[in-house]
Parts: sequence; C-alpha cells; structure tokens
Amino acid sequence: MFCLLLTALIWGLAFVAQVQGMDSVSPLFFNATRFTLGAASLIPILLLTVRRKHAPASDSGGSSRGSRNSRNSTTVSATWKRTLLIGGICGLVLFTASTMQQYGVLWGREAGRAGFITALYIVIVPLLAWVFLRRRVTVVTILSVIIAVIGFYLLCITDGFGSVSGADLILFGCAVLFASHILIIDTFGSSVDPIWLSFCQFVTSAVLSWVGAAFDGSIDWAGAAAGWMPIVYAGIGSVGIAYTLQVVGQQWVPPTQASLIMSLESLFSALGGAIILGEVMTARSYWGCALIFIGTLLAQMPVSLPKRLLERKADRSGKSL
Repeated sequence: MFCLLLTALIWGLAFVAQVQGMDSVSPLFFNATRFTLGAASLIPILLLTVRRKHAPASDSGGSSRGSRNSRNSTTVSATWKRTLLIGGICGLVLFTASTMQQYGVLWGREAGRAGFITALYIVIVPLLAWVFLRRRVTVVTILSVIIAVIGFYLLCITDGFGSVSGADLILFGCAVLFASHILIIDTFGSSVDPIWLSFCQFVTSAVLSWVGAAFDGSIDWAGAAAGWMPIVYAGIGSVGIAYTLQVVGQQWVPPTQASLIMSLESLFSALGGAIILGEVMTARSYWGCALIFIGTLLAQMPVSLPKRLLERKADRSGKSL
C-alpha cells in the first residue's frame, strides 16, 4: 500500500514537471527523454538481481544436474518470451496514454485540471473490467460514474458544451488508456518479474517516443538542457520509480483498491499546481474536482460494505428493542 501511495505523490507532482517541461521541448521528445531515463534508472537494480540469480550454489546431485539445467533453460526461455510480450503490450499502451496526456497538458497548461481529468481512470477501471473481464458492476459503481461525470461537467464545461476543449477530450482518452494499463498489469503482471516488466515497458515507450520525435523533427537538445530539471524528475521519479512501484504494489493489492490509492495523484497535482505554479481555479471548478474525487472513492467501495452497514443498523435496532 505504501508503494502505491508514494506512486500517487510522485505522479501528482509530475503534472507540474510536465507543464514546466512543455516550455522547452515537444511532447514526444519530452517522453522520449523521460522514458529513456526511467529505463536507465532500473539498470543497476536489474544487474544486481541478475548477479544474485547467477550466484554459485552447492549441488550434491551431480548426475541429475544436466536434466535439471535443461528444464531450467526451457523455463527461463518461456519466462523471457512472456515478459517481452507483456512488457511490449504495456509499453505500447503506456506510450499512447503518455503521449496523449502530454499533448493535453501542452494545450491545457493546467496541472491541477489535467490531474483530476486523468483521475477519471479510477471510475473507468471497473467499467472496463465488466466489459472485457466480465466482472460484476454494482449500483455503487454506476452511482460513482454519474457523480464523476457531473464533476467532469463542472470542471470542464464552463460555458455550455462548446467550452469543452480538445485538451480535455485528449486527457479523458488518456484516462481510458491508463485504466486499460492497470487492468493489463493486474491480469498478466503477476506472472513475470515486476522490475523486468517495468524495464521492458519503459524501453518500448522510449523507442516509440524517439521514433515519433524523429519523425516530426522535434529532437531539441538545447531545449532539453534548458528544461533538464522537470525532465529528470519526470524520467527518474515519475517513470523509473513511480511506475515500477505501481507494478510492485499491484502484486499485492487488487486493482480496485490500488486505483483508489493512486487516485490521490489528483489531489497532489492540484496542490502542486497551486503551490508551485500558482494555479487558481474557480469555485465551480473546485466543486467539479470534489465530485470527481468522490466518484473515484465510491467506485472503489467494497461490495460488502453497504451490506455490513445495513446489518449493523439492524443489529442496533434489534438490541434497542
């Protein structure tokens, strides 16, 4: 749980870094450098784990060593293929979501607003789980969706439906992709090593981002030097540390509870935007943020909780009689 809470804090403050980074470089080049730094930051950990796995161990059964090594090599090969496949899929989804998010931040230029719209993935997670994984959707989940949609309306639509910006729609689309990313890790991530999974998805995202930056001619090393601080924070902090903590944390926490904890990134983004960037939202916008956060909390409420509350009330009424 602590891993996911720290993830939310790092991600929330990363919205500030993403806004600042757009002053110097393009979205694709920003993501190319940050995912490269994120992958590079995991190399020392990977080298340490590889060294431990290949440490010499005593073996008294010399006659069976060959067959055992053969079975181990087959298992390792299958594990590598599974890790590369899952890491590649996660990296593709992460690249697409991060690129959309970065363009939304570039055009919207508000860390707090971007953080709260992105936090809608908390509501989307159970809906996608129902559509693709056939997991049951409760009345509480439906209520949370309605509340979150009302909050999204108050936050983004200030002058009729014409006031919805392209940045808002892009950020909502990236929320759908981030929800898909959580479910993919929950479904397949437990079968592979979390550090190697993180490294594979970072490398995939970095390669795709470099290709995109080269294609649109946005590679700008002078801009990267000017905005090195937000790039380093987004690379090592938001990517290398936070996304790895997400993969590790989801090994032990179910996706609904995990997404609930990580939804706190929206609060940290608003707090960071107000303190560091001096952002000020209207009272209507704050009400929208509050409703979105309430909706995310309700979406993760355990199904048994309302029943337990009703049972407690029934017990109390019975005792009073």
